[in-house]
Amino acid sequence: MNSEGRGFDSHAHLDAFAEDGSLMEVLTRAHAAGVLRTVAIGGSVSANQRAVELARLYPHQLRATVGFDRDETAGVPDWAAAEALLADPHVVAVGETGLDYHYVPETAPAQRDLFQANLERAVRFGRPVVVHTREADEDTVNLLADFVRGWSGPADRVGVIHCFTGSTELATRLLDLGFYISFSGIVTFKNAADLREVARRIPADRLLIETDAPFLAPVPYRGKRNEPAWVMEVAAALATVRNDTLQELTEQTWVNATHLFGWKE
Repeated sequence: MNSEGRGFDSHAHLDAFAEDGSLMEVLTRAHAAGVLRTVAIGGSVSANQRAVELARLYPHQLRATVGFDRDETAGVPDWAAAEALLADPHVVAVGETGLDYHYVPETAPAQRDLFQANLERAVRFGRPVVVHTREADEDTVNLLADFVRGWSGPADRVGVIHCFTGSTELATRLLDLGFYISFSGIVTFKNAADLREVARRIPADRLLIETDAPFLAPVPYRGKRNEPAWVMEVAAALATVRNDTLQELTEQTWVNATHLFGWKE
């Protein structure tokens, strides 16, 4: 392991690695890079089951989330199966879920209903929520405000907005609700100066890092299949813009993610 702190990839989709047999190699590379913990993300019936299975297999490196993402509106979510998985101690959050009006705005009502159903399970099971939002600021904030009002868990463990790409104004509104803000490899992109400025302003104790693997590989790996080891590139970019050392940044985000997800030593 390197000496640049403990890396924590707070959001990775590991299905493809498990399917092609490369997951052990991916986890080995992550550990060698100092990335000791990764949250395996669910979001569909198959992704939920796979994430939990992987967390059970690799409990020292992985935890899982379970829920239904915004692109699951066409089907009928199997909430009975999801709720059975949510009771598993390896599951640390509900999600990925949320709203995305960019490609299919006509599904917005169905997305809102599905998001609400996920939020209700988060309250019932006392799990933080992992939220995707794109071009849906007002609906996202309004639904999350209702969620927070019904939340009976710790106020600083309501959830995280993953792969944040919004404005400082949106970040402030979400921070005021108690959410963490997570940044992906997008912050390393040449055209992401505005997003780096938003990241500079996030309070240190509310910041997370992620890969969103296998998507959004950071510079210098852009265009390749992303993997958890490369979350250190996200950390390095944020450390630079925030005037932190890489070790300070990775250690702070480790503490934050460990607390949010309740991942005990």
